Amino acid sequence: MTRRLCSLPRQPAPSFPAGLTAERLGALLAGRRMWVNGTVLHYCFLDAGSDASVIPVPGTGDLRRVPWAGGTEQRDVVRECFREWQGLGIGVTFAEVGDRCEAELRIGFQAGAGSWSALGREALAVGRGERTMNLGWDVAAPGERGAVLHQIGHALGLAHEHQSPFAGLHWDDEAVYAELAGPPNFFSRETTYTNVLRTLDAGEAGGSVWDPQSVMALPLGPGLVLEPEQYRGGLRPSGTPSPADKELVLRRYPPAGPEGAATLVPFRSVPLGLGPAEQADFVVEPPETRDYTVGTFGDADTVLVVFEERDGEPRFLAGHDDGGGPGNAVVGVRLVKGRRYFVRVRLYSAWGSGQTAVMCW
Repeated sequence: MTRRLCSLPRQPAPSFPAGLTAERLGALLAGRRMWVNGTVLHYCFLDAGSDASVIPVPGTGDLRRVPWAGGTEQRDVVRECFREWQGLGIGVTFAEVGDRCEAELRIGFQAGAGSWSALGREALAVGRGERTMNLGWDVAAPGERGAVLHQIGHALGLAHEHQSPFAGLHWDDEAVYAELAGPPNFFSRETTYTNVLRTLDAGEAGGSVWDPQSVMALPLGPGLVLEPEQYRGGLRPSGTPSPADKELVLRRYPPAGPEGAATLVPFRSVPLGLGPAEQADFVVEPPETRDYTVGTFGDADTVLVVFEERDGEPRFLAGHDDGGGPGNAVVGVRLVKGRRYFVRVRLYSAWGSGQTAVMCW
């Protein structure tokens, strides 16, 4: 029996400058969806009173409004799943808010619209009135909790594990298209290709060894995989984060170290000394209220984010991902004396001298 499956929408291929080395390109592909560590991801549930999508009624040309609200039981399942990911000890935390304008993750429950999520930082490009995640069936029903854990994995930037180039799966393509075109998924060929048959670039994969028990693998029935032989009977992931999932997400989002963040003093550059995918954290306590510039220097691809401390937690203020371009990550922000700010710099890769630094001025 075929189960309901994740239906991520197709995303345009990332655009990077021409002439990048394979090392730089791989690092950018691997990290482009990751949040900087230490981010508090705020999530909200979109309610029927203020949020609805307008969709066509088949065969009529009319439109109808479809509420995005979910029931109490479904919301509680989502809260539990956020706590489960949080309980792994990762360096990203989740906080529920009631205002969608304060939320990076906005969750709807439009029935029949599939289950999907924006991948990691791609959620920041979604309009504030729109969902970044949809749960399209009753996730409080028995056996459906894994669908929520799977979508939260996507929100953390994890891709589909069965699409890893290291999986070595040889699909019966037409059988897959036929199977998923029918109930309960009714996938188009594009949706099936995007979510099942497309092989990821090596940089997008979670690791160099594939994990068939990953919560990011889809459950698929027999007759769809031709090789390896042991998967001809189907893929049956556990539906919970596997040991390899835990290792991966802790590697990407390690717990904060006991030493805390260093102080970034205006007009004093600080060497970074980072390796690929490593991060440096700083505190800024501005001596005066004015407009500041915060930026990196050196031959490196980085993402830089400035947070303001509000009510004891960091809230996003400004950020820049240099995206492999010739320049560095630089932001302009207004900092207020008496308030506390955090600067976080994550390295994709370095080249040339390999020397990099950050400064606030």
